[in-house]
Amino acid sequence: MAKIYTVSELTGYIKALIERDTVLAGLWVKGEISNFTRHSSGHMYFTLKDEQARLRCVMFRTENRLLQFQPADGMAVLVAGRVAVYTKSGEYQLYAEQMEVAGIGSLYLAFEELKKRLAKEGLFDQARKKPLPVLAKKIGVITSPTGAAVRDIIRITRRRFPSVDLLIIPAQVQGEQAAQSISAALHRANTLADLDLLIVGRGGGSIEELWAFNEEIVARAIAASRLPVISAVGHETDFTIADMVADLRAPTPSGAAELAVPELQELRRRLLLMTERLNIAGLRILERKRNRWAEMANHPALLKPQRWLDIKRQRVDEAEERLARSIRNQLEKARAVLQKELATLDALSPLATLQRGYSICRREEDGRVVREAGQVDPGEEVRVILSRGELICTVNRKGEALDE
Repeated sequence: MAKIYTVSELTGYIKALIERDTVLAGLWVKGEISNFTRHSSGHMYFTLKDEQARLRCVMFRTENRLLQFQPADGMAVLVAGRVAVYTKSGEYQLYAEQMEVAGIGSLYLAFEELKKRLAKEGLFDQARKKPLPVLAKKIGVITSPTGAAVRDIIRITRRRFPSVDLLIIPAQVQGEQAAQSISAALHRANTLADLDLLIVGRGGGSIEELWAFNEEIVARAIAASRLPVISAVGHETDFTIADMVADLRAPTPSGAAELAVPELQELRRRLLLMTERLNIAGLRILERKRNRWAEMANHPALLKPQRWLDIKRQRVDEAEERLARSIRNQLEKARAVLQKELATLDALSPLATLQRGYSICRREEDGRVVREAGQVDPGEEVRVILSRGELICTVNRKGEALDE
C-alpha cells in the first residue's frame, strides 16, 4: 500500500524540494505589480503578473526600507529574491530582496494618461464639485447587489440614520462590461426625481478588479451627474479616476455611508445643544428688554411729564435767546462792513466831486461828455451838471487851453 502523507508532510516535502533548487534560491523575476499592500508592520505584499501567470511576493521591511521609489499597482519591475513555500497556506511565493523599476506597466500607463487628460479638461477641479446635502432623504447606491460593499453601506446607514431611504441600483463592478454597466446605472439614477445623493463603488481588490473605475466612460458619467456623487472604491490605499472626478472620495464603502448620512443620536445631541443655546440667548434678550423697560418706566418724562415739559420749554427759550443774540451780532457786523464799503464808494462817487465845485459838461445834441473845447463849436448848446441842478448854455466863443 502506498504511503499516506498528511498535508503538513506533503507541504514540507515540496518546501524541501524547492529550497534545494539552486535556481530558485536566487533569481530575478520580471513582472507587473498588482494588488500591492504595505502592512502597518512595514512589510510589502504584492503580486507579480504577466499575460499568463501570477506570482505572490513579499518584501520585508528590512529589505524594502532602502528602496528609492514607491512601488504601486501597474508598475513593471525587476525583483530579485528566492522562491519558497509558505507552509501555513501551502503556497509558494517569492521572498523579494531587491527591486528595480523595469518600465511602466500597461495599466499604470493608461491610468496616468487618462488622469493627465481629464485633469487638463478640469474634471478634477474643486470648483466644479457639488456639495453634499446636509440631510439626504433618499440615497442611490450603485454597486453589485450581492457584494460585501452593499451590505456594509446598508448596515451603517441603518445604524446611523434609520429613516433614510436607500435605493440599490445594480451594476456590474468587475469584468469587461463593468464600466458600461456603471455608466448606465449613473445615467439611470439621474433620471429619478426623488434621489438626493449617489454612492458609487465596490469593495477591495486588485488593480484589475478595480479597473472599471479607471475607465473614461465612468469618469465622464460621474462628471455629468446632476446629483452629488460619493466614490467608494476599494480600500483606503486604493485611488481611482472615479475618486478624483467624484464630488467626494470615501476611503471605503463603509466610510461612504458615514459621509452620506449623519448619526441620528449625534444630530439629536447637537439639536438639543442648539435649542439650549437659543433658549439662553432668548432669556438674555428678554432680560435686556426688561431692564430697558424699567429704565424707561422711571424716566422723568413718564413719571412727571409736566416738569419734564417745563424743562424742555425753558431750554427752548434759552436756545431762542441765544439764536436771537447770534443773529443781532451777525447783523451788527454786517452793518459795519456795509457802512465801510459805502464810505469807500461815496469817496469815489462823481457826486462827491461835484460837491467840491466841479461840474460835468455834456453836449446837448448827443449827451457826450465834453472834455476839451475842441469838442464843441460856437452856437452849440451844452448841458452843465452841477452838484445841485443843471444849466443849459449856448457856447459864444472858445478860449485857449490853459498851460499844464
